[in-house]
Formats: sequence, structure tokens, C-alpha cells
Amino acid sequence: MVFLLQHTQNRDSRAIQIKLDELIRTTKAAHDALLDLEELRDKELETITSEYRTLGFKAREAINQRLTDTDIPEINNQSNKKPQ
Repeated sequence: MVFLLQHTQNRDSRAIQIKLDELIRTTKAAHDALLDLEELRDKELETITSEYRTLGFKAREAINQRLTDTDIPEINNQSNKKPQ
């Protein structure tokens, strides 16, 4: 029973990931390098997470100064490695 539930959850997670990948892929100005992040090493994920935290912090600062937070800044340290 546990195996069946785990299999269903894994299948659902894969389906959700595909849907998210499609949203990234089709969104203008989205970073395609974010597709398939689940394949990266933990250190690479933490680097990208840190950059997004920084973007969020800067956006909140902009809002506090009554500026816009809708810019699309570049992400610097995205992995350029090909899938293995």
C-alpha cells in the first residue's frame, strides 16, 4: 500500500514539474536555464536560491521606496552544464 501511494506521489510530482517547466518555457523573458532544476546539485540550487532571495529583497526595498518591482533582472550564476 505504501509503495502504491509513493508511486502515485512520484507520478504527481513529475506531472507538476512538467507543467511548471512548460510555464517557464512559454513565458516571455523567463530563464530557460531554470528548466529541470531538480537535476542540479544541492550547491548549485543554493546558489540560484540565494540569487532569488536577493532579487526578492531588492524588490521589497523598491516597493518600500514607492518604486516598481516589475523589472526582469538577469540571474548571474545559472548552471551552464549540459544534462548527463
